[in-house]
Amino acid sequence: MMAFQLDHLHTLVALVEEGTFEAAAQRLRLTASAVSQRVKAMEQDAGQVLVQRVNPVLPTIAGDIVLRHARQVQLLESDVATELGAGLQTGGRTSLALAVNADSLGTWLLDALAAVPTDSGAVFDIYREDQEHTNSLLRSVAVMAAVTSTAEAVQGCSSARLGSMRYRAVASPRFVEAWLGGVASTAGPDLAGPDLAGPDLAGPDTAGPDLAGLDTAPMVNFDRRDDLQHRFLRSIGGRAADVPRHHIPTSADFARAVVLGLGWGLLPEQQCLTEIGDGRLVELAPGHPIDVVLYWQRWNIASRLLNQVTDAVGRVAAASLHP
Repeated sequence: MMAFQLDHLHTLVALVEEGTFEAAAQRLRLTASAVSQRVKAMEQDAGQVLVQRVNPVLPTIAGDIVLRHARQVQLLESDVATELGAGLQTGGRTSLALAVNADSLGTWLLDALAAVPTDSGAVFDIYREDQEHTNSLLRSVAVMAAVTSTAEAVQGCSSARLGSMRYRAVASPRFVEAWLGGVASTAGPDLAGPDLAGPDLAGPDTAGPDLAGLDTAPMVNFDRRDDLQHRFLRSIGGRAADVPRHHIPTSADFARAVVLGLGWGLLPEQQCLTEIGDGRLVELAPGHPIDVVLYWQRWNIASRLLNQVTDAVGRVAAASLHP
């Protein structure tokens, strides 16, 4: 049976996380040559190449398998050290890699991580990715858990529903007047949920926004894979193909761009209900929000630390998201 040395497993994790032999050596307080020798020894034991020598280094398919094993060993080591009371006294910390969509990171996820017991010995390595793509990081064993919109569990993982993040289509009053032929409505958002009959497509002769104008009005997208605004347009019968768009790749700046009137966009309720209430934003289609169901997928391994993080994420999500 193949058995890798513990220090070699730690070296592989450091190499993949740091990206270069030099950076891994600095983290491990070794020479780059020593890191290289350890990886070569692992490859000899495995009989396969484990990392591609590119910049940054990338694990091969075989390397992904060994990397998953290495991270599982680290988790178990952390659990043992914590139970023995040696984790924090020795300065030991376990890096927990998580994949999270930007809106969760910008609204509720950090509260969950702050709720993890301080004696857990964890530090968090966050990979920010769209909720439709975070599960790909689980498949590649880059992360140990992820907030994802995919219900089906990745192989080797468990999946649990967290709740729905509710988005509302909004724009600034100035943007509405300039592009949508209407003025700000004083009605607040309908908190009861989506209107199954669809939005009221008000025309330009009404006090509300003319949603037909969204076919030509600038929108704000998070990045080039952000489909949420297009999804809303399609849901109201609009054309999504040729709309002018801004790309603002951070959650807080995306929200600020909408408030400032660069374009319209869908914001999580946590980032727009106050602004709708005080008139800084207009909800374009009250009663017609878009709900994105989120799931927590994690490695299916018995780990005290991973259980603590899972419990904290579940509690905060229950308080922050729609059921």
